[in-house]
Amino acid sequence: MARRSGQNGYIEHPKNSNWFYVRFWEDVRGQEKRKLRCVKLCPAFGPGKLTKSERVRKSRDVIQQSGVNSPERFENVQAVNRATVEETKQAVSEKDTFEHQASVWLDRVEKRKRKPVKPSTLQNWQYLLDKWIIPELGDLHLADVNNLALKGLVEKLVQAGLSAKSVHNLIQIPKMVMASAVNDEGEELYPRKWNVEFLDLPSVDEQHQPTFASDVVSQIVTTAKGQCRMLYALVAGTGMRAGEAFGLMVEHVSADCSVIAIKQSVWGNQVQSPKTKNAIREIDLHSSLAKMLRQFIGDRKSGFLFQNRAGKVLCQTNTLRRSLHPILREIGAVKAGFHAFRRFRTTHLRKSRAPEDLIRFWLGHSNTSITDAYSKVSQDVDYRGESAEKAGLGFEIPSSISVVDTKSSIDTKSAEKMAA
Repeated sequence: MARRSGQNGYIEHPKNSNWFYVRFWEDVRGQEKRKLRCVKLCPAFGPGKLTKSERVRKSRDVIQQSGVNSPERFENVQAVNRATVEETKQAVSEKDTFEHQASVWLDRVEKRKRKPVKPSTLQNWQYLLDKWIIPELGDLHLADVNNLALKGLVEKLVQAGLSAKSVHNLIQIPKMVMASAVNDEGEELYPRKWNVEFLDLPSVDEQHQPTFASDVVSQIVTTAKGQCRMLYALVAGTGMRAGEAFGLMVEHVSADCSVIAIKQSVWGNQVQSPKTKNAIREIDLHSSLAKMLRQFIGDRKSGFLFQNRAGKVLCQTNTLRRSLHPILREIGAVKAGFHAFRRFRTTHLRKSRAPEDLIRFWLGHSNTSITDAYSKVSQDVDYRGESAEKAGLGFEIPSSISVVDTKSSIDTKSAEKMAA
């Protein structure tokens, strides 16, 4: 003990100080490193000043009285420190795993004030974490989640037969989880420079993005029954997202049904804000579609535009399964979802040479340049209406079609059960 560095202490007289001090090291409970103590010995000048030998003897007495050289004190401190180290290691092992950080990240992105994530996105991320990522990376310490670990995940995903685009999208999740591990100052604890070449991500070729031709949309609208007929005509004639269409209220439609305001969206049976800030917009309708919509609404003044007999919003999944997909099979078209209508509308607007400013506005997309931000074409309501009329629908609405019957062609009980 006495031979430990610093335990005999050393005497010093700091510059511009009127005192001699003895400095020595002291073991501290809960700390791995010893603490340097400083104790006054005697004045450097005048009354009370000690000779060199007296200062040495007094310094030894001070150190002895402090007990720093006591074997009992040393063993006691070391025992406490060993227990603290073990507890710390256990806490670190539990809190610094990838699985724990993933749950922290999901909770944070859901509750943050800046761009909180939509419930549908959260559900998808949770599913991908549980099915693919956690089984591969969950038990790893965050420090070990590196390029090599992600390379193993990529290989697993490719072997499982996931598409190249799916692999690219999925691999972004562990990257976001790692970036979310920050200290109290907001700096990343485990910064990574991801090496795309090393990860050997598959090349993303042409993606499968199904769309509908004009004649297919006409057949869908003609074949559909009840309010589904209006639903398909509306999404094909406006290009709105499915969640936006299901979230429409009668109050969101202008008196003459020529303009629809997108103010909310629906996911499952939950009403939420639209996908982005740009998604909050107005869409101008062609006169034929506006006429169809006026007939569909009738005398209604409020409520969901598309609803079941209980007044609740229709279930999107049930509509696909019980209406759209059977229609596509019946007319011999490729199976697709609601987004195919959106691609159809975008393609038609481009072919009709509609102003790009209005295409982005109607679809709810963001500007691509500063010049786009300067343009205020979207504020000219008359011009928007003229452009919508000029562009047309791109599909036919047979004159024999009647939409007076607003009853859903989907089984109401099944819809309510799935929406619950």
